[in-house]
Amino acid sequence: MQKFSAFLTLMLCVVFAPSGFGQTKVAPLDIKERTLANGLRVVSVRDNAAPTVAIHVWYNVGSKDDPQGRSGFAHMFEHMMFKSTKNMPNEKMDRLTEDVGGFNNASTYDDFTNYYEVVPSNHLEPLLWAEADRMVNLNVDDANFNSEREVVKEEYRERILANPYGMLFGQYLEKLSFQNHPYKRPGIGNLDELSAATPADAREFYKTFYRPDNAVLIVVGDFEQRQFDSWTDKYFGSIVANKTAIPRVTTTEPERTTEKRHMMTQPNVPFPAVAITYLAPDSRNADVPALRIAETILSGGESSRLYQEMVYRQQIAQQAEFAADIRVDRGLLYFLGIASEGKTAEAIEKSLLAELKKMQNAPVTANELTKAKNQLVMVKLKELETNDGKALAVERAVAYDGDPRAVNTDIAKLQAVTAADVQRVMKKYFTDSNRVVIYYQKGSEGK
Repeated sequence: MQKFSAFLTLMLCVVFAPSGFGQTKVAPLDIKERTLANGLRVVSVRDNAAPTVAIHVWYNVGSKDDPQGRSGFAHMFEHMMFKSTKNMPNEKMDRLTEDVGGFNNASTYDDFTNYYEVVPSNHLEPLLWAEADRMVNLNVDDANFNSEREVVKEEYRERILANPYGMLFGQYLEKLSFQNHPYKRPGIGNLDELSAATPADAREFYKTFYRPDNAVLIVVGDFEQRQFDSWTDKYFGSIVANKTAIPRVTTTEPERTTEKRHMMTQPNVPFPAVAITYLAPDSRNADVPALRIAETILSGGESSRLYQEMVYRQQIAQQAEFAADIRVDRGLLYFLGIASEGKTAEAIEKSLLAELKKMQNAPVTANELTKAKNQLVMVKLKELETNDGKALAVERAVAYDGDPRAVNTDIAKLQAVTAADVQRVMKKYFTDSNRVVIYYQKGSEGK
């Protein structure tokens, strides 16, 4: 009943147009923001529709910040943050969340790492204390380090080595698409570099990046503002400011000047696959909403252009998709196809590029544009049903726009995209010289 009530409250703020979400208006999130003396940014949104609260701690450190020769380090350290601290035993975060009916988790991205919990609102204070504690009091000892390094190495074996297409998705796509930027080091790392890492590396990484002036605390849900501010000052405000400079990635990925092609093989690949990658704009670029619309038209479900043409009509692919992997710095725009039995990589490449040309040569239809906008707006509306969804949306605005209030303009930016915008960005970014083509098929390892 509480979930339905929250959804109904949201829907009362929405005005539907007859053709879909063309005139959708959503009441903006009432965002409060302040910065503590030690540099911690605190962002909060009060919503008392349900007696829950979402707590997110966002750190401005991701896989691109891995130490040289230590790819996978940020991801491994994310695992370590769930180990013991000076004041908490192992698994204490689980006890503080799961034992009261909530949950906790974390993720490592190329540009940031986030830690989050959702609990009944009367358990907000213990979670604020716990997050502040592990920000400064983590036990970065040999036992915790060795334990979590083995967990991550096993994850690599399962996700990359055992998966027939794991090396393509988890290694080659980035390694072969970037020349200079540290995005070329896959976030999951590799076994050799994970094995080379030491507890001393972990202690230095923790001291360098896990600090209040490199973090944003985001809390959304059922709380009293004055009480929340008091707890935040008590637990986070007492953390001593770190005066040392935070190292930042300044490498710029160069423009591509000519097409590059690669043939990669692995012994466990059942059917050929092709990836065609292009450099994307950075996350604050005004072209991003049009690229999101293009992504949905090309790859948004079984009615999308790629599925209909390559999987359904031609039946040359079992999987065909396009992804706009937008990052803080220049990310990737890529087409991907996995062949059906008896079909070739050459046929997949030809068909993918033919669909690209169609997008460049003629505007998308009015129905396609409306449908794509409806799909994307519905995803955003559903996300805003829950406190955790709101916190995630605010977090992405912090990460990719540098401003939590950008969450309130997402839908309007999508709605403003025209068919001409979609055609323009497809011509702008998808050129022959801005292309890397990767063939991936059965063969000896690592060729």
